[in-house]
Amino acid sequence: MSIHIVALGNEGDAFHQDNRPSGLIRTYLGRSPLVSGDESSLLLNATGTVARPVFTEYQASAFGNVKLVVHDCPVWDIFDSDWYTSRNLIGSADIIVIKYNVNDKFSFHEVKDNYIPVIKRALNSVPVIIAAVGTRQNEELPCTCPLCTSDRGSCVSTTEGIQLAKELGATYLELHSLDDFYIGKYFGGVLEYFMIQALNQKTSEKMKKRKMNGSFHGIRPPQLEQPEKMPVLKAEASHYNSDLNNLLFCCQCVDVVFYHPDVKEVVEAHKIVLCAVSHVFMLLFNVKSPTEIQDSSIIRTTQDLFAINRDTAFAGASQESSGNPPLRVIVKDALFCSCLSDILRFIYSGAFQWEELEEDIRKKLRDSGDVSNVIEKVKCILKTPGKINCLRNCKTYQARKPLWFYNTSLKFFLNKPMLADVVFEIQGTTVPAHRAILVARCEVMAAMFNGNYMEAKSVLIPVYGVSKETFLSFLEYLYTDSCCPAGIFQAMCLLICAEMYQVSRLQHICELFIITQLQSMPSRELASMNLDIVDLLKKAKFHHSDCLSTWLLHFIATNYLIFSQKPEFQDLSVEERSFVEKHRWPSNMYLKQLAEYRKYIHSRKCRCLVM
Repeated sequence: MSIHIVALGNEGDAFHQDNRPSGLIRTYLGRSPLVSGDESSLLLNATGTVARPVFTEYQASAFGNVKLVVHDCPVWDIFDSDWYTSRNLIGSADIIVIKYNVNDKFSFHEVKDNYIPVIKRALNSVPVIIAAVGTRQNEELPCTCPLCTSDRGSCVSTTEGIQLAKELGATYLELHSLDDFYIGKYFGGVLEYFMIQALNQKTSEKMKKRKMNGSFHGIRPPQLEQPEKMPVLKAEASHYNSDLNNLLFCCQCVDVVFYHPDVKEVVEAHKIVLCAVSHVFMLLFNVKSPTEIQDSSIIRTTQDLFAINRDTAFAGASQESSGNPPLRVIVKDALFCSCLSDILRFIYSGAFQWEELEEDIRKKLRDSGDVSNVIEKVKCILKTPGKINCLRNCKTYQARKPLWFYNTSLKFFLNKPMLADVVFEIQGTTVPAHRAILVARCEVMAAMFNGNYMEAKSVLIPVYGVSKETFLSFLEYLYTDSCCPAGIFQAMCLLICAEMYQVSRLQHICELFIITQLQSMPSRELASMNLDIVDLLKKAKFHHSDCLSTWLLHFIATNYLIFSQKPEFQDLSVEERSFVEKHRWPSNMYLKQLAEYRKYIHSRKCRCLVM
């Protein structure tokens, strides 16, 4: 492989030819460590061979084994004496170097006006380097007066050189002297960069040409097709807030009633939801004591707004049963009580739709002062202890994302006896829970607690076929709308529990978790893991997880070479085995072609075309 460089121009000073040093190209070839060849072998075309040669030819080796051919034309006057040769050499050039002396302005203009247009027509995305050689004799700035001609014919300015480089799309260099720094590192670095680019381009074109011409011998290696695309599982949208909002309208598991002696309307609610949102209700229902809250404004709001009717109250939440009447709470503010149904709807919806709440209250209370008073009391109810009430501007607060208090605050009551009205007995241990959340989030439990079943009248309910850890993860999802299994095995156990209680979204979450875990495993880990993938497939089918079972079949087929070597592969049914063999990757045909190709390579003792 070779690189062809064409150098045009005279870098010598026209007024000091006698003391001119060696030329730019010859100096570079003699000093560059990447170019090999002594001084006597560089010059092949001597000036005595032809009367007036257009180009002087140099040959050397670059980068060890790359042939470097340089054609240098320092005499611009005879450039067009042999136009055929000049045109062919420029057309076949990999790199073009244009050089001039900064103190020879006449030669610069001759290049710019007469020969640059010719070079432009011959260029075909070839890199061009413009080298301005020498130190300007007059360092002062020339006069810009239109009538003054001083310094106009003495030296070439940097601006003129850069403008010429822009016209050609060239790289502009100023070489103040032909020493090791300017030749070896500055000019040589740029030239060697373009040499490497030319080599890369030639190599790429050579490979493309070889592929287009089909220039290979023997049997071509087989092409490995892409595996089939895995089925895509779509996650089910959350209906968490709608479940809790529906709890307010269905009036199931009501355990507290708000009323005012002068207001006919009675408002029913659930302690667990109210306490998850507000410390005022925590204080009211004895979930927390005043010393735990340590906020005088919350204590004052509780005392000013509510009072428990002790005549119908029962001792504590932990002693409640399904037959106990709800706790009756007196609302001391009649205006606040008349708007309480709208306030509770606002709280059960996520406590963020302030403009809608303000509009609903304004429909009931015509006085704007009363509306502002009720809104301020709602803000006090939602206040966080120890912090300044930041819910001052309803419109500003409306623009923010919804604050779903339930999915974070309800976790405070998970597996705790506070306000609990049902207890599950699992593996000899007990897990307290709250009927309102269970009924709102799980249709099976809603039917169990509200139907003619033993669980509807019992506080202690036994649970079979599920471990305590799995059931707690199940309750965590019901309370917070999220879960994080510890691994694939626990995710499958949770999926089985979700199928038992018909919670479809939790099933989808477990399916996505299992799929994500398996997809992230490298092949080496899949081969060495102890997890029985076929047993996982059978459990998914048995528990009606059709999406997961279909995906697992595709996963086994895609990793056929790994799972076919495992003992459990034989446990696949005839139908499953047929599916895996049909969709296996790599295919049986590819493996046969690969074996034939390897046999050919070894028999001929030749080198693989790919490697």
